[in-house]
Amino acid sequence: MLQNRSSYPPQQGEIAPSLTSSSEKSIATSLTPSTVRGTTGTTRKVTIYDRNLNRRAPELSFAAFAFLFNEMVQYSQKNVKGIQEMETKLSEYGYHVGQRVLELIVIRELKNAKRETRVLGLLQFINTSIWKSAFGKPADALEKSKDQEDEYMIIDNDPIVNKFISVPKEMSQLNCAAFQAGVVEAVMDGCQFPARVTAHSVPTDLFPLKTVFLVKLDPIVVERERYMR
Repeated sequence: MLQNRSSYPPQQGEIAPSLTSSSEKSIATSLTPSTVRGTTGTTRKVTIYDRNLNRRAPELSFAAFAFLFNEMVQYSQKNVKGIQEMETKLSEYGYHVGQRVLELIVIRELKNAKRETRVLGLLQFINTSIWKSAFGKPADALEKSKDQEDEYMIIDNDPIVNKFISVPKEMSQLNCAAFQAGVVEAVMDGCQFPARVTAHSVPTDLFPLKTVFLVKLDPIVVERERYMR
């Protein structure tokens, strides 16, 4: 999986790592518990629940993210019968993350936040604010299908989750960006725009990891859009 190849050679059939960290930041400081004095004079450890949600935490290194995502992918490999089932698992994990990302962003932007009532406005919010908060940069493009009224596409030329993944030939169709698709689906559902979101690899010479996230809207959303025109 995402282990260091020099010390942890992958077993046959496993997804091997491709770690090329561009940051050497340490997360030891942020993970070291401190203490606070309570009203009774006693001390207790400060947990993540004591932190101010509006305070931006230091960015984690790519190596730390790669390690955590490696564990997720490795766990997802267990007891699955095929690529589709594994992508479904990754999407489910992303869905749980997406629910929390949406809550956090809404809390942080409460003063300036507005409820999106149109599909395009929500997708632009996902394309910029959600993508930047969750994956470090805005998505590269947002497009509407010319043939299907209920389909939109979010394009990421270099998905962060695929930077550290080396997929074996027998699993060449696997796209771990299904995790990101789950994040988008959670945000769509949480904003009352139910949709099915899937990740599709569309490699090019310039962007070999290019991925298109297909957002297929629920019929009720399409009908609501027609009514609001």
